[in-house]
Amino acid sequence: MSTIKVMNRWWVVLGAVLIQLCLGAIYAWSVFTPALKSAGWSKMQTQIVFAVGLACFAVVMVWAGKKLAAWGPRKLTMISGLILGAGYVLAGLLGGTNFPALLFCIGVIGGTGIGVGYVVPIAVGMRWFPDKKGMITGLAVAGFGFGAMGWVKLAGSWGHLIHSYGLSNTFIVYGVSFAALVILGGMWMTFPPEGWQPEGYAPPTPATDEKGQKREADYSGLEMLKTYQFKLIFLTFAFSAGAGLMSIGLMKLYPMEALQRAGYSTAEASAVAGTAMAVFFSLANGIGRIAWGAMSDLMGRKAAIILMTATQGFCVIAFPAMASNEFILYVGAAFIGFNFGGNFSLFPTITADTFGSKNVGRNYPFVFLSYGVGGIFGPILGGMLGDMGSFPLAFTTCGVLCLLGAVFTWHVNAPTAAEHERTGFLPLYRKLVAAKAPVRK
Repeated sequence: MSTIKVMNRWWVVLGAVLIQLCLGAIYAWSVFTPALKSAGWSKMQTQIVFAVGLACFAVVMVWAGKKLAAWGPRKLTMISGLILGAGYVLAGLLGGTNFPALLFCIGVIGGTGIGVGYVVPIAVGMRWFPDKKGMITGLAVAGFGFGAMGWVKLAGSWGHLIHSYGLSNTFIVYGVSFAALVILGGMWMTFPPEGWQPEGYAPPTPATDEKGQKREADYSGLEMLKTYQFKLIFLTFAFSAGAGLMSIGLMKLYPMEALQRAGYSTAEASAVAGTAMAVFFSLANGIGRIAWGAMSDLMGRKAAIILMTATQGFCVIAFPAMASNEFILYVGAAFIGFNFGGNFSLFPTITADTFGSKNVGRNYPFVFLSYGVGGIFGPILGGMLGDMGSFPLAFTTCGVLCLLGAVFTWHVNAPTAAEHERTGFLPLYRKLVAAKAPVRK
């Protein structure tokens, strides 16, 4: 037990939630798409901004992971809030409906701001809660899922910001709010003192595989990239994230079309689709992050990911048949949101379990690049097939890929010490030293 006096670690959770509430605003993008379509945008254009934001988010996160140790979590968070806020404020000042302007301001600048800050609460949370990695990661990223509900409703049926003040002013209000809340949450983003452990916590002894070999941990990024485990985890995350992100991008557009074909008026269809996204999907998304994280602490990361991706595959395939009925739509949106949220608590923790917790701040961004891949192919596939009138084919394709991801995860096992020797640089270093060492007579 450590006697070092430190702050209450639950302040870290509060700070993480405040930060993620704002970073998760990218999931509220669909609330802006009807107004942008009315301004002359195509469905494809609305999804391109969303996809570029997700891609920038994932790519920049790799850079941020490298800077985390050098700059510290608090400084990185402050920079994140300023960049994210500036992107939305500039989008409002430049007119609010200009495609190139929104592509750059919200897609590139906003996505960059999210990427700079996203890894901080995860890395900091795992350091403060080594005894509850799954649960705390779920709590740390829950705000990302819950945030969409608040920002969607504030712009729409609760705050009526778009109707009352227009897109430009809504973007400005959001930008200022994002900057203020992220900076506030960043005040608690700090690592615990070196050697600190929570009271009563005993670090687990290294596990062994079926042959009795010690499982190796604490891989560097380059070592991790060489393993087959990384490749399987990467593909599974890309498939699962792509399915969820496509569903997010279409959660307003596709159900509106399906409901109107079923006899709902335009206003009724818009209200039902908005509720499906802003309430059922968003709430389930946030709850899923916590629930899947907690369940993975009990059943194991691998089993949880297999169950989550398999369930998501069947839900996404069935969604086109569910979208034309209000109450069944709510059920489908909730299931997809719940499973989608699980990605963000399960993949950081399986990265830590498989490759070590010490370097998770640097290693997880490489895994998270798969989210950028999914963010490109999922929404763009949905938008392209939507313009062709083939929304169901997009859902079916993504659902089948989720099922394939469940199969991939079945084959993921933590690398052994022998595998680490084959992938690392230590063996080469030892050979070079031995070659240069003088021969003793």
